[in-house]
Amino acid sequence: MEVARQLHADDFQLINPCGESLSKEQCLLGAVASGEIDYLLWEPEAIEVRLSGEMALIRYTSRLELAAGGQGMPLRHYWHTDSYERREGHWQAVCSQATEKIR
Repeated sequence: MEVARQLHADDFQLINPCGESLSKEQCLLGAVASGEIDYLLWEPEAIEVRLSGEMALIRYTSRLELAAGGQGMPLRHYWHTDSYERREGHWQAVCSQATEKIR
């Protein structure tokens, strides 16, 4: 969790596939650290990166299976778009959005 804390900016925001907006504390340090969300499989596929100065935009698809609140969620494919900023010499995720991929 310490590594995740360092890799995500304090003002990090996640928009999950359900359309919920979650802060760093709610998502990583709350749900993941407590075990409420358990990533059973997270397999990124082809990754595209666009870099401009102190910002980077990363787009990729993934196969993801997780358990939330003790209930398993089936394996699905998702699109991800993540933005990173270089802050004090270190890259940090500032915003992430996941959308279910329709085949």
